[in-house]
Amino acid sequence: MAISLQVLKPILLQSGLVSEDTFNKALETSKRTGQNVTDILISNGSITADYLTEIISNYLKIPQVRLRSKDIDYDILNIVPEDIARTRNVAIFGKDKEYLLVAMTDPTDLETIEFLQRYTNHPIKVYITTDDDLKSSFALYRQKIAENFKNIIEDNIKQAAKIAGISLEQAAVELPIVALFNNIVEYAASLNATDIHIERLNDAVLIRFRIDGLLKEIIRLPKETHPAIIAHIKILSNLQIDEHNKPQDGRFKYQRGEEVFDIRVSILPTMYGEKAAMRLLLGALKPLSFEELGMQPYSTEIINQNIKRSYGMILVTGPTGSGKTTTLYSILSKLNRPEVNVVTIEDPIEYEMKYINQIQVNEKSGLTFANGLRAIVRQDPNIIMVGEIRDGETADIAVNAALTGHLVLSTLHTNDATTAIPRLFDMKVEPFLVAATINAILAQRLVRRICKDCITSIPVDQNIKDLIKKYYLDSPYKKTKAIIPNQLYKGKGCKSCNFTGYKGRLAIYEILNINESIRTLIQSSRFNLDTLREAAGKTNMITMFEDGLIKAELGLTTIEEILRVIKE
Repeated sequence: MAISLQVLKPILLQSGLVSEDTFNKALETSKRTGQNVTDILISNGSITADYLTEIISNYLKIPQVRLRSKDIDYDILNIVPEDIARTRNVAIFGKDKEYLLVAMTDPTDLETIEFLQRYTNHPIKVYITTDDDLKSSFALYRQKIAENFKNIIEDNIKQAAKIAGISLEQAAVELPIVALFNNIVEYAASLNATDIHIERLNDAVLIRFRIDGLLKEIIRLPKETHPAIIAHIKILSNLQIDEHNKPQDGRFKYQRGEEVFDIRVSILPTMYGEKAAMRLLLGALKPLSFEELGMQPYSTEIINQNIKRSYGMILVTGPTGSGKTTTLYSILSKLNRPEVNVVTIEDPIEYEMKYINQIQVNEKSGLTFANGLRAIVRQDPNIIMVGEIRDGETADIAVNAALTGHLVLSTLHTNDATTAIPRLFDMKVEPFLVAATINAILAQRLVRRICKDCITSIPVDQNIKDLIKKYYLDSPYKKTKAIIPNQLYKGKGCKSCNFTGYKGRLAIYEILNINESIRTLIQSSRFNLDTLREAAGKTNMITMFEDGLIKAELGLTTIEEILRVIKE
């Protein structure tokens, strides 16, 4: 840290933005989780990264630079290669007569400054910047990779053909597959893709990346490369190379500079050959705060009330890839204290958390969710997380655990919060048990964030107003007051967001807080989905659509994004 806590604390208290109680709580959380106090204060919204950087800049008498507003020359930036820049948290953004201008998040890191002077053989002038600004400069490396990616692949194939005097098809077979595969993964990581899809078509191999929730075609490779690519993935994942007719699942680690990715692999036989889907998980990721996830104060208050309870169940629902597990980890992070025993059973373990006992499902050895959950209950747990309730047996054990003094967290695949109740009924859980154990049900979807670097305001036209009014007219929640935004926003498109207008994602939520009237309804003979939704409407539950409208008015996302994910 560039400034000691003893120096920082009085400055923050004097500013009025942080109370002593807030600072001490952040300090306590820091000791428990190993996070920096400043990161905690930023994530819970007490201060902004820009304000903290300004404090440090004034205290150290080191100038501040906002890299997002700079037009950085790639050749200047590339004086220090990307892997070194990311490892050392630096960016060369300019050059004057005497000095290289270097942005750092910690300008007191003398070892790095000395290293850069030796590496560049040039005197260094240090500036301080925020972590987000530094990452925006790394995007320039990414853009260069994007420009060169297809050329590198095509040139490799042509070069192989030229050297060997063979056809392009044969060259594709003899192409160094390890280098080809590494290029694909490197490019995906540089674009912040979450998934890589390698699909065998009739005449080619299609490579697609999922970026900010949407699949995008990247390149088509000669079909002759397909067997070698799939075989290489199987070797890395410790799968059976000679098995081509059954689905296989595995995982492997991939290192990119200082970043280590845990890559989950699914191999599936299709008409023209095996399809590989790979999910990229950054191993060093920390659980996000509720604010970083995109929760508004009304949602945060309900969750905080329910996680204070010592028993019962909190369910998170939504389709695959909607961020359910990330939300559960954020809740676990708040609950993770020395005086409680927290045990999870997951498939797979996506984040490694200190002081939490995490169990990986292994169906080959007989360790299923149900069997693992039975064993967990005998381990004297206070809090249990079940990665997913998939069947009646798991549901029954989870409900009984919640009934007998444990706080249980889990996920369900349902479209919204209210449909989780009939889903549990389908799993043969008795209505009186559902009513007695469920504390809250949270449903969510992921929407793309508007790019901060090219955001612009737009008027709320009549078509949008009519669409919103129609939603309320057709809504089964029977609400009378419509939320109509006064202002909306969009991204114009810029280099930082690859001209999409979007960069990153956040969640939209709805939370069904189970009160006494809803508990009574769940057990009554007049229960159905319509009566449940009407009762939820009377509690002023904010639906996902309404939560999205509020976030659209705040400039976090767009109406188009909300409609896209709600319709899905």
